[in-house]
Amino acid sequence: MKLRIITVLLSIASLSAVAQQSVPKTNPRFDGLDTTFQRVLKTWHAAGFAVAVVQKNKVIYAKGFGYRDVENKQPVTPNTLFAIGSCSKAFTTTLIGKLQKEGKVNIDQPVNNYLPGLKFYNEVMTNHITLRDMMSHRTGLSRFDMSWYLFNTSSTDSLLKRIQYMEPNADIREKWQYNNFMYMAQGALIEKLTGKSWGDNIKEKFFAPLGMTHSNVSIPELLKSGEISKGYGVKPDHTIDKLDYYNIDGMAPAGAINSNVNDMAKWMIAWINNGKYEGKEIIPEDFRNQAISSQAIVEGALPEKGSLNTYFGNYGFGWFLDSYNGHYRVEHGGNIDGFSAISSFFPADSIGVVVLSNQHGSKVPVVVKDIIVDRLLHLKYQDWISKIKNEQDKAELASAKEKKKTITTQHNPSTHPLAEFAGSYSHPAYGTMKIYVENDSLFAKSKIRTYWLRHANYDIFELFDKDPKDGVNTTTGYAGFNLQFHMSLSGNIDGFEAQLESKLKPFLFVRQEDIKQIKAPQ
Repeated sequence: MKLRIITVLLSIASLSAVAQQSVPKTNPRFDGLDTTFQRVLKTWHAAGFAVAVVQKNKVIYAKGFGYRDVENKQPVTPNTLFAIGSCSKAFTTTLIGKLQKEGKVNIDQPVNNYLPGLKFYNEVMTNHITLRDMMSHRTGLSRFDMSWYLFNTSSTDSLLKRIQYMEPNADIREKWQYNNFMYMAQGALIEKLTGKSWGDNIKEKFFAPLGMTHSNVSIPELLKSGEISKGYGVKPDHTIDKLDYYNIDGMAPAGAINSNVNDMAKWMIAWINNGKYEGKEIIPEDFRNQAISSQAIVEGALPEKGSLNTYFGNYGFGWFLDSYNGHYRVEHGGNIDGFSAISSFFPADSIGVVVLSNQHGSKVPVVVKDIIVDRLLHLKYQDWISKIKNEQDKAELASAKEKKKTITTQHNPSTHPLAEFAGSYSHPAYGTMKIYVENDSLFAKSKIRTYWLRHANYDIFELFDKDPKDGVNTTTGYAGFNLQFHMSLSGNIDGFEAQLESKLKPFLFVRQEDIKQIKAPQ
């Protein structure tokens, strides 16, 4: 009997030892991160974020911090869904890479050969711009983001038509200039060649084979999901402000994917492992190598004084490229209303980091990524929280000073009563802006924004954002551009100019003849 008891006890002890051995040990490289990341949340007054770290073909760290829903105190987890913004771009270019492997497209042929509906500003552009140019942002077009952002539409055809009215400010391949429209156009081409929507292609070619079971491609799909994050901004008094989701279905290929860090980690693993995940090719290897190779020079200057450890700055296909402390780095950020993200990996070191946050225009993803990368690469400690916060504070101070310069101190009266400025004004590269009078003030309304027009000088008006909840804030709500109304030879208001693109001359919005006055929206 004693022998049996001893045998059982020995067996239990043996099983206990095996169980203890099977529990993964805590990676010392992540020691103290909980405390550090709480400091990140506090410094940026952030709601929350999630982070995942991959090494070779495994996830070695995944955790959430803060809240996905501040009001209801619902915590962020590695399964929390966030909008990933422009981190979506590499998915779109990889669909092009798959089409090229299938022989359906040649990225070095004029894109107009495959998408005749895409016309550029002149015949030279139409006849010579290729998919390689579009994927690497070297078409000669600057951003034109106000076109899709202020004048949003779900119609891809409508957005495509706007491109032919976008005047270039450089020759083809002369320089790198980020342009979201070129990614929307890639999506249109994908749909034409496959007969399926961009979203269905993403799900079929990537989400399904990678097991990205929680990810989706639109706000309506996100709202039907389980563990979703709300998006937030930060008010001037540092309180958290909930923002509405922004549906960019018309521009989806440029940045509409919603995902969590567990799903995105699988995407990172495929890129690190020459395009394969669990032995299956997800990304054509030849395309993968081109995508993370320099296709355009973003910044040709020498390293700055404060960033001597970062060398060169180029762009591949949906990826920014540089060298950090001698380690080749591939990454892309993402920003959309209420959310910021970053995907970053080091192909030669076989490591990757994904950070998703529910804070608008936030530095949190970059800070968290840099903290972890230094640990993974066994680099000297840097206080990234203080460093990036100080840089941000200096930039904001400089921006505030610049805004003051743009606001005139002269106040000569306008040439017409306010009611005579009311009307509907259009530009073919943008859309229609409605100007209307409400009480004793002039307002401008685009697809998603309403602005109060404060008279500045003569027929120049400063625009201040009118928040649906908080109203007009003249301290921080300056829109960044003014309107200057124009008169016809007969003395009537016939249009206005607006500096919507910093690198180009102001755009003239022409008043529609058939609409003389617009009433306030109901």
